Amino acid sequence: MITDKIKFYTGLGMLAVFVVLLTLMLLPIIDGKNGLQYLDRLYNSLSKGSAYFIPELREDSSDYIDTSIDVVLVMETEEQAEQTALLYQEAGAEVVTSGVELGISGDLGIILGTCLDDADAMYYDDAETITDKYGYDAMHVLHNWWVSLEKMNEGLEDEDMFDEAKAVTSVKEKGVEPSYNYYGIEPETVSSRIGVLILSLAFYLIYTVWYGFALMFIVEGLGLKITQMFPFRFVARVKKT
Repeated sequence: MITDKIKFYTGLGMLAVFVVLLTLMLLPIIDGKNGLQYLDRLYNSLSKGSAYFIPELREDSSDYIDTSIDVVLVMETEEQAEQTALLYQEAGAEVVTSGVELGISGDLGIILGTCLDDADAMYYDDAETITDKYGYDAMHVLHNWWVSLEKMNEGLEDEDMFDEAKAVTSVKEKGVEPSYNYYGIEPETVSSRIGVLILSLAFYLIYTVWYGFALMFIVEGLGLKITQMFPFRFVARVKKT
């Protein structure tokens, strides 16, 4: 039963506006995308723009030029082992394959530099260069880099080469991972889209609060009170010692 028509119909009107805006956000009216897809793409682009660490990684990796490593990597399949061998051979390493095992001897600084070259190309969506270089899908190239670096980290730690293992992990996490995860997304800086970013965040805040007030007005218009909806009262007791 409606006890306060002003509040009830105000809330109902606000809820109707909420539904209309939600419907518009779900329609593909922004470059063939709906509002949610557009904002998702925007935030991914801004996130990618702030995840470019390759120049710093190159500088750090150069400290390991002339640092020799000799590790054995156990890959998941023989095909992956053969594909991964191509990556390290490109880096000038000596590679011996035996089934799923790869024996790698080479210069750690050059290996990391080669990996970063591939990650840099993929960060800017230049998959063709990587595919031409190795003869197979560029995304698989990055995946093989990631897997092999993960296994190399374990091998270096077993040999107490902890600084070298840390450098390998940094390249894997800050170089390979962003390039793989953000492939196909154009990087943008926050400063270049600051207006759209502020408007989208403000809209999200207002839209959420709007929905909350709409429900509150409807509930109050029906004569319901918070104490009626939640009759139980919780009292904190402090035990005296």
